[in-house]
Amino acid sequence: MTFEHPARKRDGGRRGRFEELAELASNFTSSPLFAVLCLCLVVAFVAVHVAGLPTEWQLLVGDSMGAVTLLLLAMLKNAERRAEHAVQRKLDAIARAMLEQQEGRRGQAHEDLKAAVGMEERL
Repeated sequence: MTFEHPARKRDGGRRGRFEELAELASNFTSSPLFAVLCLCLVVAFVAVHVAGLPTEWQLLVGDSMGAVTLLLLAMLKNAERRAEHAVQRKLDAIARAMLEQQEGRRGQAHEDLKAAVGMEERL
C-alpha cells in the first residue's frame, strides 16, 4: 500500500486496477441508468417507511443507500485528484513554454506542452 498521489505514480503510463475501475464506475454513475437506479432506491426507501414494513427492511434499504454513497465518494475523490493533477501539469507546461518563448528559444517545454494536452484521458 502506498500513500503517494495516484496521479504521480510512474508505471509507464499504465493505469492500475483501481484507476480503471474508478473510470468505469465514473462513466456508469454519470449515465441515465444510474440516475434511474438511484431514484428507484430512494422510492424504495420512502415506500418501506410509508408501508410501515419491519425495521429490518428499513435498515436494508438505508444501508444500501449508505453503501452507494460511500462508493460514490471514493470514486469522486479519485476522479477529482486525477483531474486536479492533469490541470496542474498543463498549467506548468504552459508556464514553461511561455518562458521559453519569451527567452526566444523553443525547447523541451514546448514538447511537454504538446504531451500535456489530453492528459486527463491518460490519468
